[in-house]
Amino acid sequence: MVDLQEIRLYLYGWSGISLGIFMIISYVLSKAIHNVFLHPLSRFPGPLSHAASRVPYFWRSIRGTLPFDMLEMHKKYGDIVRVAPDELAFSHPDAWNEIMGHRQGALEMEKASWFYRPIEEDPLHIVNESREQHGRLRRQMAHGFSEKALRDQEPLIRGYVNLLLQRLRENSQGGQPVVLSDWYNYTTFDIIGDLAFGESFGCLEGSVYDNWIKGIFAAGRIGTILQGLAFVPWLKRLLMLIVPKSVQEARNTHKKLTEAKMSRRMATVDGRPDIVDGLLKRKEELSLSVHELISNAEILIIGGSETTASLLSGVTYLLLESPEAYRQLVNEVRSTFEDQNDITLVTVNKLTYMLACLDEGMRMYPPIANGLPRVVPKGGAQVLGEWIPENTYVAVHQWALYHREKYFMEPNTFHPERFLSSPKFSTDRRDALRPFHTGPRNCLGRNLAYSEMRLILALITFNFDLEISDDSHDWIKQKNFLMWQKGPLKVHLKPVIR
Repeated sequence: MVDLQEIRLYLYGWSGISLGIFMIISYVLSKAIHNVFLHPLSRFPGPLSHAASRVPYFWRSIRGTLPFDMLEMHKKYGDIVRVAPDELAFSHPDAWNEIMGHRQGALEMEKASWFYRPIEEDPLHIVNESREQHGRLRRQMAHGFSEKALRDQEPLIRGYVNLLLQRLRENSQGGQPVVLSDWYNYTTFDIIGDLAFGESFGCLEGSVYDNWIKGIFAAGRIGTILQGLAFVPWLKRLLMLIVPKSVQEARNTHKKLTEAKMSRRMATVDGRPDIVDGLLKRKEELSLSVHELISNAEILIIGGSETTASLLSGVTYLLLESPEAYRQLVNEVRSTFEDQNDITLVTVNKLTYMLACLDEGMRMYPPIANGLPRVVPKGGAQVLGEWIPENTYVAVHQWALYHREKYFMEPNTFHPERFLSSPKFSTDRRDALRPFHTGPRNCLGRNLAYSEMRLILALITFNFDLEISDDSHDWIKQKNFLMWQKGPLKVHLKPVIR
């Protein structure tokens, strides 16, 4: 016989599940409807799917297409686009100062924690610290990035660049192309590793990436996922619990390697003119734990290596795909210097065309392509003539801004002369180019980056004739997961005989 009690329990169970599903769907739909029609940001244009939910924004992010999608959205909707229920993207030169600049008599727009600190348990560092602590840390680090400090550090920097030149000569024999993008990374990581930890990563010596660096590259794509999960805390906690054991072990190994490096640096008795000396001398005054010292050193390494190497790779590719620009650069370098020993951190300042090439490279291939979101403070703020309510996330997406015809003539073509006052490009908004950002939290390593890039590019151009390999002509077609996913940039190098 059929048990009526069991049937009733079965139906009640399914009724409960159905009711739960109905309530979830109803909540999601009502939230989406509110976001689209009733939210304070509903007056701003943008795709309806982005206004309804954060899912489309992060879907573009984890697919690595966000920089390019942002350009299409700005083309369609204008300078201000609603890219998420609570976020606006701005694409106008004036937005830089209004979002990131010094705000007289007003609260600073703080950095968005979901973006800058997706793992809350990680120690803070200069990039994601509070405004007050950031100021204290910056004052101690600033001397390590000063022009005087760079001159003091030149023998160290030049030693690694000389080793790079040696390795390139060794590996270019036989006519085979070298993967120049890797060699740029080896060099910048070794330099910044020495400046931050007191020792290199041995990349140039071993012609290979250190395991510590491999961990940094692997973290990029994971970071985009964690940023998205910041808006779904319960799912983020669940996934963190089921992270594969191998990933956890890799993370622990990375931590141990870093702790060992910092311990060796702290054991150095004599002060050295590097970028963490100021922090070490005042770690008690700044209440910095060993983990916070490590966190600051790590972020300096990430910011001072991968970005510089990416720009060098990008500008090399763009030059080799623009023969006239490459010839003009070669002529400038080789007519300015008779001997490579004359090429120094000071004398490279003579190379005005090279600087224009680097600036144009940063416009076309900015190492940080996406927007770095800030939070509108209590009481709201005005940006581009629009009143933006408090707690709104706002950002300027670099790649999209730099590729808009509205602000740059022929934005998809490499034209260094646009930064040399060429009449043809007189309508360009060159003030839109802010690769190191602006305001009280602009990039501290600007001087170091420019010095390294000029020195490395000048010495390579002086010593080698370069030709791009046939299989690297589409190199720049890349995806972006916080960092560019660079494939191998293969270049034929022919030593110059003098």
